[in-house]
Amino acid sequence: MLIPPAYAQDAAGGGGLLVQILPLILIFAIFYFLLIRPQQKKMKEHREMLAALKRGDRIITGGGIIGTITRVRDDSDEIEVELAPGLKVSVVRGTIASLIKPTAANDEAAKS
Repeated sequence: MLIPPAYAQDAAGGGGLLVQILPLILIFAIFYFLLIRPQQKKMKEHREMLAALKRGDRIITGGGIIGTITRVRDDSDEIEVELAPGLKVSVVRGTIASLIKPTAANDEAAKS
């Protein structure tokens, strides 16, 4: 006999199942609060930012191109952006990475 009888009797215990599952539950909870939840919050803020875009906003696209919005089309996902004087391109709303805050608002906030 290769396995002593004491080990075989211990494996049949009912309390061992909870002890085996508890670390998995703790790992999932840690992943949820440290990874999943903050990512969902960031995605929600990005969707709200895209929905609130208006004419005159300065943006940065996913490719790193900086421009000013000249026209927002409500019926489609395309936005017209002016990259340089006289150079206008259409970009898809989802490719906009961030909104550049106006410098005048930053200067007023620093004075307060």
